[in-house]
Amino acid sequence: MHVVAQLAVSLDGVASGFDVDLARFYALASLWQEEVTLIGADTILAQESDVLAAPRRGPRPEGPLLAVVDSRARVHSWTSLRDLGYWSDVLALYADQTPARPPDSTTRELVTGYDQVDLAEVLDVLDRRGVHTVRVDSSGALLRACLELELIDELALLVHPVLVGSGERWYDTRRLNLHHVGTEVFKDGVLWMRYCVAI
Repeated sequence: MHVVAQLAVSLDGVASGFDVDLARFYALASLWQEEVTLIGADTILAQESDVLAAPRRGPRPEGPLLAVVDSRARVHSWTSLRDLGYWSDVLALYADQTPARPPDSTTRELVTGYDQVDLAEVLDVLDRRGVHTVRVDSSGALLRACLELELIDELALLVHPVLVGSGERWYDTRRLNLHHVGTEVFKDGVLWMRYCVAI
């Protein structure tokens, strides 16, 4: 299985506080044609009002599966997420100690870990189910956890020619063994830099 993460960052290594061309970001991300999009509950909750207000086009059969790490069962917009028209279905990733869900819930679940979702086990289960490519859609806690656990195979940085000047850096890359595999330069000065992450 190949696990890839792409994120937009500033020149000073911050992943927020500047404008990102989301159309380009997701056009580039689509090149991996992932079978599973792995995302954290915080990201979903930050966009929940937009998700609930968006048109419901129904599941996209050829789309990837959306897998959401939700150890505390905070996400409730599963049907809306499924019907956005981006994903084929949704999968709630829970831990043993995740609060009880409604008994009539129709959302697919995978339970791993005790008080937090065991990300390594999640990927192992997906691998055994025949998944070849997982894209981690995060620039925060989920991505950092995946990097700490050495679960990321490829990292793509969309580097923007801006200095944010404040904010938390997304990760200390000195802790990673990165091998450069390519760079593309866009007319507006944005760089798309891809690296293999060696263990």
